[in-house]
Amino acid sequence: MNIHDAIKTRRTIPLVSDQAVPANLIEQIIEAGTYAPNHHKTEPWRFYVLQGDGRMKLGKVLREITISQQEDPLSESSIVKIERSERNPLRAPVIIAVGVEPSEKENVILKEEYATVSTSVQNMLLTAHALGLGAIWRTGAICYHPKVSDFFGLSTKGEIVAFIYLGYPEIEPKPFKRTDFKEFTTWIN
Repeated sequence: MNIHDAIKTRRTIPLVSDQAVPANLIEQIIEAGTYAPNHHKTEPWRFYVLQGDGRMKLGKVLREITISQQEDPLSESSIVKIERSERNPLRAPVIIAVGVEPSEKENVILKEEYATVSTSVQNMLLTAHALGLGAIWRTGAICYHPKVSDFFGLSTKGEIVAFIYLGYPEIEPKPFKRTDFKEFTTWIN
């Protein structure tokens, strides 16, 4: 698959099968992430592969966070939220959590560290697509909770930027019509 086809055909795949993903494919995806543009060569990305019981361990952390955010954790609606957050990591056989660990160097701009990790995630999503895998980049407020950073052993400056849920696609994504790039482009000569 050439790069233009990969970019134009990659879609978010929210439903994947339980079929195991071989480690060598996961490693190819992570390696692609390390080829992202990286100002000052700080390599601020951190990768965590969750499979099997590892996903359940993350689910327990998400459960704790959700309980702490409920006014009445024993209410029916709270119980539904709590159970759903605990089950969320089980939606795919593999989760690659991608974190940012910002450099301490004075000349490094924090926004650029996040930009680097975000481009790393895009490389990973394109590689997953090229390998025939489905993926979805998930975040949300819970992703940035300090307990999540603690779970992954990140510093107080570090945090998770993406949960990439990964597996073999169970759906064929619908085509998506993009706005013509000319609508967003200004040429300055």
